[in-house]
Amino acid sequence: MQNLQDHLLIAMPAMGDPNFNETVTYIFEHTEKNGALGIIINRPLEMELGEIFGQFTLSTAEHSQSQKPVLNGGPVHRDRGFVIHNSTEHYDSTLETSVGLKLTTSQDILSSMAGGKGPHVALVALGCAGWEAGQLEAELLTNTWLSVPADLTIVFETPFDLRWTAAVGLLGVDINRLSSYAGRA
Repeated sequence: MQNLQDHLLIAMPAMGDPNFNETVTYIFEHTEKNGALGIIINRPLEMELGEIFGQFTLSTAEHSQSQKPVLNGGPVHRDRGFVIHNSTEHYDSTLETSVGLKLTTSQDILSSMAGGKGPHVALVALGCAGWEAGQLEAELLTNTWLSVPADLTIVFETPFDLRWTAAVGLLGVDINRLSSYAGRA
């Protein structure tokens, strides 16, 4: 099994599932026993972080990140928030990857961000993407996905609408030349 933790999972043009069409998903965890967990990083919702702060009645500082967009992180646990960051601060309920990127699901990070003290480089998503043990490997065999080691420039700096093309570009592939059909030859 190829471990895809700290990889970007790129939906192929023929992706039939509208939840993942033209998505880029950062894979935070991938094990043979538990499957995979990722967050889609290129699907902004029509919602700003300030709305989430308001739902938790968090007071916002003058320099809070209230204007940042919230992402649709995936079709699983849509009612849960996930914060992607690389802060050196400690937050509860945090999964850290081998490249130092972190995924936090606890409210303490939102409180810190609302107060202007949290990580300034962060993505907030509602929902995540998940695959049962063996499911992602089976989908990779049918050429549903491409994968590439993660590039933090794409994760944090590339405009959302350019992330899919930029991620494919890391493979040296012209997305316009990819077939719109999935399968195996």
